[in-house]
Amino acid sequence: MKKTVRKRFAPRGIGVKNVPTDKLLPNPHNPRMLFDRGPLEVLKASIKKVRILVPLTVYWSEAKKSFVILDGQRRWICAKELGLKTVPVNEVAEPDIVQNIVTMFQIHKLREDWELMPTALKLEVLMHKLHENSKRKLAELTGLDQAVVSRCKKLLSYPKKYQDLMLDPNPKKRVKSDFFIELYAVRNDRFVNGMKWFSKNKFTRRMLEKYENKTSGLKAVTDFRVMKQHINNARRAKKEKEISKKLKEFTNNDSLTLDHLVIKSADVSASARRLLASIEKLDGAIRKIDPREYYGEENLWKSLERLLDSIRSKLRAAGRRLR
Repeated sequence: MKKTVRKRFAPRGIGVKNVPTDKLLPNPHNPRMLFDRGPLEVLKASIKKVRILVPLTVYWSEAKKSFVILDGQRRWICAKELGLKTVPVNEVAEPDIVQNIVTMFQIHKLREDWELMPTALKLEVLMHKLHENSKRKLAELTGLDQAVVSRCKKLLSYPKKYQDLMLDPNPKKRVKSDFFIELYAVRNDRFVNGMKWFSKNKFTRRMLEKYENKTSGLKAVTDFRVMKQHINNARRAKKEKEISKKLKEFTNNDSLTLDHLVIKSADVSASARRLLASIEKLDGAIRKIDPREYYGEENLWKSLERLLDSIRSKLRAAGRRLR
């Protein structure tokens, strides 16, 4: 697949040369749309000191009568701000839309400082153009991890107004994609969607308001994992009506914390299941012990005696008859 991708989607190379800085245009299909000032200032200082060492990758657009950047938009922005007359470029043949986006992905991969929403939007274009929805194939095509493709697809499930919040040019106002990715598990839960009062958009808006107001019950994006666990615990304990009521109250009331979602009987049931799994694992390990091999391991035998005493004590307290 990787060789096929390179052969089918890689533009043909033409050569390296210097071109006027003002003859370049940004790529409309760049998966990276946000360029924050902090990293740009660091790069600009480097270029001012040693110039541009790695040529930009560009193609000539007949329609625009100008060179368009495939790789190196940050270097070009810095060159303009520094007043550089020319920049070194490596020219390739003009790609079609699919070649363009795939090449951008293959050149850049996914840098740590990239925001995910712009990447998701370009991935969406590929999905439509190629009629491809497979995470595995999209990952092979773009060079992204399958987990990143999955996260992108989750972001694409949100209405445009929420996507735009992740594209705000001001980093201080921009909502991190992690918020919407973590929220996805609750927002798209079938059981939650079946609650009579539940509205995806209203719930999303209220969770965002709570998150932005750190005193309103949501202090971290990982709190949605806790919320999902409370919902799952209630369902296993057959407390669907109770958790629906509690989740509605939590959604509408900013004074309530996540603890409001705790249903004691459900919480105990969840704890009992975890404890049971641990006991079964320990029981299996104990059964494999050969007393002759561990004869001199006094700490082990003393620990087992204490465990036995604790078990007997709990069984008596629960009114269980000891055999």
